[in-house]
Amino acid sequence: MPDDRSAIPARDAKRLFAGLAGAPAILLAVSGGPDSVALMWLAVRWRRALAQGPRLVAVTVDHGLRPEAAREARDVKRLARSLELPHHTLRWTGPKPGTGVPAAARAARYRLLAQAARKHGATHILTAHTRDDQAETLLMRMLRGSGVAGLSAMARETKRDGVLLTRPLLDISKAQLIATLKKARIGFADDPTNRDRSYTRPRLRALMPMLAEEGGDARNLARLAARIARANAALELLVDGAEHYLALKSEDNSHTGFDAALFAVMPEEIRVRLLKRAIDRVGHEGPAELGKVETLLAAMDDALDGTLGQRESKLKQTLAGAVISVAAGRIRIGPAPPRRARAR
Repeated sequence: MPDDRSAIPARDAKRLFAGLAGAPAILLAVSGGPDSVALMWLAVRWRRALAQGPRLVAVTVDHGLRPEAAREARDVKRLARSLELPHHTLRWTGPKPGTGVPAAARAARYRLLAQAARKHGATHILTAHTRDDQAETLLMRMLRGSGVAGLSAMARETKRDGVLLTRPLLDISKAQLIATLKKARIGFADDPTNRDRSYTRPRLRALMPMLAEEGGDARNLARLAARIARANAALELLVDGAEHYLALKSEDNSHTGFDAALFAVMPEEIRVRLLKRAIDRVGHEGPAELGKVETLLAAMDDALDGTLGQRESKLKQTLAGAVISVAAGRIRIGPAPPRRARAR
């Protein structure tokens, strides 16, 4: 790509959507801001250059949190119509939470988008996350103490509710997208919540110029996230191998536990991931928190006396809807009984 503040030429825009030409239909998530409007403009230009290709459908989610949102959705609809693109507005209805609004709104948005994708026969949902968003996500997760997987930040493509969520603009700066729209003389909305310091992301965004002066600009932070993602992928392959090895050595060929001695000598990161995988597989209370898995592993190490599973003491704990026990040289992980309703 050219420099960070120049418009994206058509020949480079083609690379953004490489591999998507064979999809039957693609859903474009367009809020009306510069990033998503640029995504729609670039996607339409790419599709027009193809003899055959996917149907494009633009969708705007109105969270009902700002009075301007309905007008912005209508503006997107007008622009989509001028591009000969079908457009639909989805609304997040019902009561809104008093706290954790960004996370709840994000969950609602992805749920509505996945429903719309299935309705329109789309295999992909395209969102307009940029390199700037990637850098902010890395910083947010660093401050929350995320592990290697979390610090990988956003992947270019992930599966969600049976649909592929694709982020083709992760290597592109917001400044480049704005330059592209200005050159095409296309307007866009300005969401004031992007500057609302009561939310974490805008506060971090305000710090970015100072971080950039020390070398921590969006390009370098996104590069760091990509390198961590590469390391995380390698770790996951090692965990696959460790899981297969433990299953082969299991006398009952069970996937619900491990030989304690073999498990004890594995590197700590591998053991944490093995534990989390097994708990998430059989638990019924959602993914286990990394910190709680680490605490559980420490308790298991104490029970196993640290090294080869010798002089073990019995242990039994529950986590995320799974029960984990250490006894007779084996670590067993199974579903926990449902919690009893509290008497009133």
